[in-house]
Amino acid sequence: MHSALIAAAEEAAEHANELPFPPVVFGIGAFVGLVAMLLFTFAFRSVGTRH
Repeated sequence: MHSALIAAAEEAAEHANELPFPPVVFGIGAFVGLVAMLLFTFAFRSVGTRH
C-alpha cells in the first residue's frame, strides 16, 4: 500500500510540471510585454508640461 501511494505521488508530480510552451517563450513574452509598457509610458512623458 505504501509503495502504491509513493508511485501515485511520483506520477502526479511528474504530470504537474508540464508547461504548455518552452520556458524561453515565457521569458520572451515577459520581455515583450515590459517593453510595450515602457513604450506606452514613454509616449506620455510630456503630457503634464503641455499646459
